[in-house]
Amino acid sequence: MMPPETTTAPLQTVIGGRFLLLREQRVMLDADPAELCGVQTKVLVQAVKRNLTRFPADFMFQLIIDEFSALKSQTVTSKPGSGGRRSAPYAFT
Repeated sequence: MMPPETTTAPLQTVIGGRFLLLREQRVMLDADPAELCGVQTKVLVQAVKRNLTRFPADFMFQLIIDEFSALKSQTVTSKPGSGGRRSAPYAFT
């Protein structure tokens, strides 16, 4: 008996809608994989910084100020009153 195909559809739907095109690459901003893993964004970023040798340059990069500014009004703004981001997000390829 074949497994039902609907078991992967919700995950594909959630992941598919979170990708952006930056630097001619499909990427996910750090808040999205953090949410998918059930951790806070700052926890994911801290883990990345502590293990930089495990993340090759073609796997992840940090947005530059121009990229971050362009995205602020679209996807990376915080809820009012929560303080906002202090640094540009990481993008995972």
